[in-house]
Amino acid sequence: MARKTRNKVSKSTRKKTFTQKICRFCADKVSSIIFYDIKSLKPLISERGKIIPSRISGNCAKHQRAVTTAIKRARCIALLPFSEAH
Repeated sequence: MARKTRNKVSKSTRKKTFTQKICRFCADKVSSIIFYDIKSLKPLISERGKIIPSRISGNCAKHQRAVTTAIKRARCIALLPFSEAH
């Protein structure tokens, strides 16, 4: 049997271009993220209930930590679900 040869493109030859995402909280100059404000926290949770990482959401490190704390607090008082099944 003859083997099929495939053209392999090395990872170094591919160019990855990323657009710089701007933190939505820095842009709006939000001083604090409140855990009972569900409208601002809901887009930062995936369909399965996981917190979206900052590289995808575009949040800066400071606000990502505040978002994580706010989501966890909202989960504890049952404002946000822990998982999709609940």
